[in-house]
Amino acid sequence: MSPSVRRRPLTAALLASATCLGLLTGCGGFSGTGSSDGKDGKAASAADGSFPVSLTNAWGRTEVKEKPVRVATVSDGDTSIALALGLVPVITPDVEDGDPVAEYKQRAIEKLGEKKLKTYDNTDGTDYEAIAAEEPDVILGVNTWEMDTDYAKLTPIAPVVTFADKKDANTLTWQERLKTAAKALGLSEKAEEVIAANERTVKEAAAAHPEFRGKTYTYSVVHPEQITYMSFADQDPGVFEQLGLVKHPRSKNYSADKDSVSLENLDELEADVLLMTYPFGDEGLLSASELESNKLFRSLDVVKNNHFAVVPSENTLASAIAYPDALSAPWVVENLTPILAKAVAGK
Repeated sequence: MSPSVRRRPLTAALLASATCLGLLTGCGGFSGTGSSDGKDGKAASAADGSFPVSLTNAWGRTEVKEKPVRVATVSDGDTSIALALGLVPVITPDVEDGDPVAEYKQRAIEKLGEKKLKTYDNTDGTDYEAIAAEEPDVILGVNTWEMDTDYAKLTPIAPVVTFADKKDANTLTWQERLKTAAKALGLSEKAEEVIAANERTVKEAAAAHPEFRGKTYTYSVVHPEQITYMSFADQDPGVFEQLGLVKHPRSKNYSADKDSVSLENLDELEADVLLMTYPFGDEGLLSASELESNKLFRSLDVVKNNHFAVVPSENTLASAIAYPDALSAPWVVENLTPILAKAVAGK
């Protein structure tokens, strides 16, 4: 899923999670293997790297006649896909809006020999003229919510690689999105390498921290309108459970449509480990200091025993957890693991 609906990816991702999807829905874990039923597009090519390639999508069919060299993207998630596959996009949306580029993205950019990406202003949506001016061979749009509007305007510019069904905008795992793009780029083998490397990263982290195994957790986000119980029972397991944690039995009382925790019921957050994030700062229902000084909150065993931790939003970790992609996944494990270790240990 793409946070392209707003300039700041963290705010966009967590707003979306509050209204319809939840923090981890559709993100997938490190075990995704794609699909042969059309979810990641039905390719006509028989072998990796052979062209032409034909992919079905929700609006028609994409024909890629030759191996693309110049790739444009319409969302931050699509940019991550290109970078993970070893390609520097000719143009991308300016999702940072003057803020620092996420650490994991900057690492990838520099690894590919660049200092920064060429971007277009996406305040008012996709800039079709800016994309056309770069003369891309293909446009990646497998990680966006805007394709209903964009598809007809992008196809005259270059073949558009996107999802096979409109509902896939919300439900595909990052592995499936990566595989779809890789087919069109002739890089399916590279995609499998990226997925395998991410699987190794999380398995190694879980093996290094056996103390995580079986610990119940609650993950909650302070949104402007409510405190949101994000780790509800039907929620995608995500990185927390891949590292060994399990949802609290109370999570069965919550769902994507019923995820609000009132101040009178803060004891609903109780678990072996409690993780909070405050992506909206002073615009949230409560600031960190206001919630953490609340008498009921302070009375929770998980708080009193120091098994409580804050997942930072300033460094984009909360956003990357919400919407993992092929580029951010190992960085999430690298940065989340020490936070979990301290919380489990009560330090």
